[in-house]
Amino acid sequence: MSDLRIRSASPADLDAVLAFWKTAAEGTSISDDRAGVERLVARDPRALLLAERGTELVGTVIAGFDGWRCHLYRLAVRPDARRQGIGSALLAAAEERFVALGGRRGDAMVLDRNERAHHTWQAAGYAPEQQWTRWVKPLVEEGA
Repeated sequence: MSDLRIRSASPADLDAVLAFWKTAAEGTSISDDRAGVERLVARDPRALLLAERGTELVGTVIAGFDGWRCHLYRLAVRPDARRQGIGSALLAAAEERFVALGGRRGDAMVLDRNERAHHTWQAAGYAPEQQWTRWVKPLVEEGA
């Protein structure tokens, strides 16, 4: 894995990231569009972390910190590069970022149906909190 490089995304990376998520991420989000990812990178330029081998994008994670909580989204690894430590390296980089910012605990958005991801998150030391349920209200129509 010495050839793996993790860096923050720049605006020039956003189209590649959106295309990557279509093949490597489970499910889609209302924010999976150019405008949504541009807002993320403009607000917090270090939140979107990319894992690369050479010039190839092989993984992503969003490590967002709102000053109170540390949130992880969009941990995705290219299907042919899975089980090579890329996800673990991305999570380690995200956790380092959180600690440097004063974060105390990370939480992750993980699809219930994505059992492969459950194993990844458990191996990294994360566990579901049964006492919490995520409540969601879309503020705009999807695709708007």
